Amino acid sequence: MTRRETLLALGGVSVFVTLAAPFNSGALLSVGARLIYWSLMVCLTFGAGSLVTFTLKHRLDGLPFVMRVFFLGILTSLCVLVVVVIINAMTFGWVPPARDWPLFAATLVGMTILITAAFQYIDTKSAAHTETTTPTGTPLLERLPVDKRGPLVALSVEDHYVRIRTTKGEGLILMRLSDAVREVGETRGAQVHRSHWAAFDHVTAVRRDADRAILTMRTGGEIPVSRAHIKTLKEAGLLPR
Repeated sequence: MTRRETLLALGGVSVFVTLAAPFNSGALLSVGARLIYWSLMVCLTFGAGSLVTFTLKHRLDGLPFVMRVFFLGILTSLCVLVVVVIINAMTFGWVPPARDWPLFAATLVGMTILITAAFQYIDTKSAAHTETTTPTGTPLLERLPVDKRGPLVALSVEDHYVRIRTTKGEGLILMRLSDAVREVGETRGAQVHRSHWAAFDHVTAVRRDADRAILTMRTGGEIPVSRAHIKTLKEAGLLPR
C-alpha cells in the first residue's frame, strides 16, 4: 500500500472498531477517549502485523488469503497481547482475572484477525491494481524485496518453494513453479526441466551432456536441461538444429 492508502486504512479501521466498542470499552470510555484508545490499538496491531509479515513473507506469500490472514492474525495477536494487558491496566486499572482469560484472549485474537484481514484485503487490492496498470512488467518480481528486483535470470524448485534468481540477487517464495512461470511477464525464456526455468537472454554458455544439456547463466549458476526440452533450446537458437 502507498502511504496515503495506509493512513486511510488505519483511520477507517480505527473508526470501525471505535463504534464496535469491544471489551466493554463503550461503557468505560467516552467516544473521544475510545477513538484515541482504539486508534492506538489499531496502529499497534498494524505495526506488529507488518513486522510479522516482513519476517515471514517468503513463507506466507504462497498461501491462500484466508490461511494467510489466520496465521498472521494468530502470530500478531501474540505480539499484541502483552501490550494490550499493560495498556488496559494503565487505562482502566483492570487486568483480566484467571477465569476471564479464555474469553479475553479469544476476543483479542478475533479482533486482531479482523484488523489483519482488513489490511491484507486492502493490500491485496492495491497490489492487484498495480499489476493491472503495468501489464508489460514482471509480476513475479513484486514478490521479492526491492533490493533484489532486477532482470529475471532463472527459477528453480526447492521442496515446496521456488528460488527466484535475478541479476541483483535471489529469494525463496512458497509457490508452484507453474504459477511462477505464469508471472514472468514478457521475459524471454522457457521451462527447460521439470524443476527449472531459464531466461534465454542471460544464458552465457550451453554444453551438451549426452542427450541432455547444461546452461551456464550470467549470474554464474548452472541450469540442467532435460532431454524433452532440447528442442526448446534449438528453437531459441541456443543449440544448432
